[in-house]
Amino acid sequence: MNTIHDVCGDIAAQQLRAAMAQAQRADPVLVLRDDLAIGPLREIDENERQRAAFWQRVMPSARRDYAGELREELASLHRLVEGDNAVVCWHGDSASDQLTLRRVAFMLRGTPARLNEILLRGSDLTGAVNGSDANRRTSVGMYAPEVLAERFGRIAPISLLRIGRLSLEWRALKQVNTQVRRWVHNTFEGATFAEIDDQILTRAPVAWTPMAAFLGEMMPRVEGFFATDSFLLWRCRELGAAGRLALRGDTTAAAACDLRLE
Repeated sequence: MNTIHDVCGDIAAQQLRAAMAQAQRADPVLVLRDDLAIGPLREIDENERQRAAFWQRVMPSARRDYAGELREELASLHRLVEGDNAVVCWHGDSASDQLTLRRVAFMLRGTPARLNEILLRGSDLTGAVNGSDANRRTSVGMYAPEVLAERFGRIAPISLLRIGRLSLEWRALKQVNTQVRRWVHNTFEGATFAEIDDQILTRAPVAWTPMAAFLGEMMPRVEGFFATDSFLLWRCRELGAAGRLALRGDTTAAAACDLRLE
């Protein structure tokens, strides 16, 4: 019987598959691509409409079928529930990874004996010195394949009690009308897009500056979740529409536009 490994994001899946090649394993990998740290969650386990509309606003130029992708992701989770394979959820210490863990635990709460995990800590990162990165925000995609390959021997079952707690947390997170979910000190904190906007305005330059350079500086400064360049570019467009930032060029592509304070 195969063990199915689930990870959040394509980079994580790429690293995990490389690790499997090193460990001479051929288990299937379920890639969950939706970044659950941002946007509405209330309807996510019933249909794709709410999330698809959100992502269309964030990345309108991507020419992607968000509804189709999210529909297939939900179908994949339902197939996971209907199967009998052991499931291993790989997760780091980030909002997206921790939310994915809770969603999978919620989906598999009826067959808890199937659910296992691999927890990756900051101290496991290549180059960490004497545990100095123990509290660093991490995701599975940050780890080298050789590090992941060593973890197959550490697959651990998740207790029934913990699965119940993770499932309850997922239910609660779906119901709260939170725009951003931060993972801080092993708990979730809600935030608003306006808080991110304030950070952008605080650091926005007074002279015209390439958007890509500005976003590169902003991304690591946002606390509690991994703010992507696409997400921050969307917030800059919203601030531009509100007359709080000046933008020029193709505002749907970070490499093709500039910004400055209005």
